[in-house]
Amino acid sequence: MTKVVGIRFRNTGKTYFFDPKDFTFEIGDHAIVETAKGLEYGEVVSPVRSIGDENVLQPLKPVIRKATERDDEQVRDNAKKEASALRTCQEKAREHGLDMKVTEAEYAFDNSKILFYFTAEGRVDFRELVKDLASVFHTRIELRQIGVRDEARALGGFGPCGRPLCCSSYLNDFIAVSIKMAKEQNLALNPTKISGVCGRLMCCLKYEEDVYEELNRTMPDVGDYMQTPDGTLGDVVSTNILRQTVRILVDVGGDKEMQEYPTSELTLIKKRKIRKKELSEQAAAERAARQAREAQQGEDAGKQEKQPGKNRGGRKNDRGDENKDRNPKPQAPQEASAPAEDRSEANAGRTDGNGNAGGKNGGNRDHRRHHNHKNRKPQSTPENGGTN
Repeated sequence: MTKVVGIRFRNTGKTYFFDPKDFTFEIGDHAIVETAKGLEYGEVVSPVRSIGDENVLQPLKPVIRKATERDDEQVRDNAKKEASALRTCQEKAREHGLDMKVTEAEYAFDNSKILFYFTAEGRVDFRELVKDLASVFHTRIELRQIGVRDEARALGGFGPCGRPLCCSSYLNDFIAVSIKMAKEQNLALNPTKISGVCGRLMCCLKYEEDVYEELNRTMPDVGDYMQTPDGTLGDVVSTNILRQTVRILVDVGGDKEMQEYPTSELTLIKKRKIRKKELSEQAAAERAARQAREAQQGEDAGKQEKQPGKNRGGRKNDRGDENKDRNPKPQAPQEASAPAEDRSEANAGRTDGNGNAGGKNGGNRDHRRHHNHKNRKPQSTPENGGTN
């Protein structure tokens, strides 16, 4: 067992475990802890307790001290400066003509650096902006690209239900949400109805997904051919998942009538046949869900911290290109060969020792050609009276 205390930074986000040492904390207290970024000011969200070693990532960072009044005052001063720094960064980004939206500024507890968060459609070259900001604030500057869900968490707001956003109030981390969850809950696949203020599928679709999956296992599909308790046959028109009832279109005295029955009292006669139109709709919904997942993966990849001057891959390629130009690869020497026409003209101009054209080989070829022509027998033709 390991003794830990849960601390959260900023207003929302994950809860991290630290070694409390000999300090005692209550929920709502503040502490100064050591992290990979340096000293940070955090709020205690879970008291000191013991948990299993398998649930702790060793080694734990220690708590430096409890926050004092001076620490609280410094945090309040940093919050005031963050608002001014955010406006300055937004103005500088417009001056540089960068297609980015700066959403938040964060001062380190010891003022050793300022971290700016921004959203953008793609990659942004902000090196000149960093230089400009460093000359204004005279401290270390970092810019980090985030997704639209992180932006909604940082800005806060109210959801379609009228309550504060889940991500900005109590969610520690984002959960994966798919269009299949909306279909399981029999919701209208209207983006304006199932999307949150961030433009992505609402996180609350995941909350009751397990319950709907369990209830749907015993529910017939719309279009199934069922038998009612009184022996009447009909097609399922609609279902009520929570009440576990279905509405069936039955034939009563030659007239079509809609009747509602509990699912437990019905008997399945024949499953419905999926039509081509339904298959195309399902394929379109799956394709939209896949595109949404790919977009979310791209945003998550863009969340990685970006710092100027640390693009090692680019420097490596530049050095490689320089070395390639500086030290070209040696090539094997090649003998220059004249074109075929030039070689024939050169051979034609050669003579052997007897004055024959074409050199030694040329003279022999001309002599053999003349000798063969001289000894060739004439063909017999009707004109010269010959016989075959």
